Amino acid sequence: MVCHIFPLHVINTWAAGIEALRWRVKALSWFVVQIRVKLAAYRILDGSRRFRRLKQVKIKSSDFRVKPGAKVNLKKWPTLVDPFYKSKEDYQRILTKHISEMDDLQRILYADDRYALLLIFQAMDAAGKDGAIRHVMSGLNPQGCQVFSFKSPSAEELDHDFLWRTTRCLPERGRIGIFNRSYYEEVLIVRVHPEILEGQNLPPEALQDGSVWEERYRSITDLEGHLHRNGTRILKFFLHVSKEEQRKRLLLRIDEPEKNWKFSAADLAERELWDKYTDAYGACLSATSTKRSPWFVVPADDKENARLIISQAVLDCMNSLNIRYPVVSPARRKELQGLRRILEK
Repeated sequence: MVCHIFPLHVINTWAAGIEALRWRVKALSWFVVQIRVKLAAYRILDGSRRFRRLKQVKIKSSDFRVKPGAKVNLKKWPTLVDPFYKSKEDYQRILTKHISEMDDLQRILYADDRYALLLIFQAMDAAGKDGAIRHVMSGLNPQGCQVFSFKSPSAEELDHDFLWRTTRCLPERGRIGIFNRSYYEEVLIVRVHPEILEGQNLPPEALQDGSVWEERYRSITDLEGHLHRNGTRILKFFLHVSKEEQRKRLLLRIDEPEKNWKFSAADLAERELWDKYTDAYGACLSATSTKRSPWFVVPADDKENARLIISQAVLDCMNSLNIRYPVVSPARRKELQGLRRILEK
């Protein structure tokens, strides 16, 4: 015999309520799990987005710019920084975008015909100057771009002041000029090799007080100031390569037959003067980087990264110019419409 403390219908009602509550708890648990899954997915997605943003940091060319009056110790400047690209394909995409934008701006620069742009490249051997010029400027219209490479001066050039031979090659308004080495060789290689200075037939007073380098720095900054006032914007790039990376690249010039022509015993002799060149470059950059004609110390151990930094600096400069396509006057517009009617006949 079963003794019921509570009536049977009450017990059944309670049982039904407990069962309903159990299903509600299950449903709530499922709902909580779904929320957790979605939150986890959001965190992963958000982390991925933040990672992509981190990897696609905008290149700030000003980070590599030498401030006017700064004392440059190249040993403290990096030759390698974190890449601004995620892969070779991403590098090519960014560079192609930069070149396309430069091409558009070059067209406007040419049509505007008020400004010129001079890009100067200096570096130790095997730092990648030629490659940077070739890759960064490859997509521009050759009619609006001129490249000059300066080797040892000729007898005629030595009979003039040290700025004469490069001044003849300055870009006219509307064009981009590129100097692969430049008048800066006269305060770099000539400073490292003083015997070159002795063979330049300078008057005695130019050498007697030991201020020849400071005088040449002043001549350079005076020239660049004059050019700026007359519409030529100047960007100067020092491709900063490490001695170890240079060694690897010189070995490649020996190992790869198509690069043998680039290598000579003189390269090794110059490499022995690494510290002297480093000091000469540091003194030069300190004395000649100005607000209007700045130097950029470009980390060059990663060639692709260096090209992106250079192209971004060029873009920043071109975008800062007040250039535009010429505005057509109402009279000229009327004339053009008349010419159009003639062509339509």
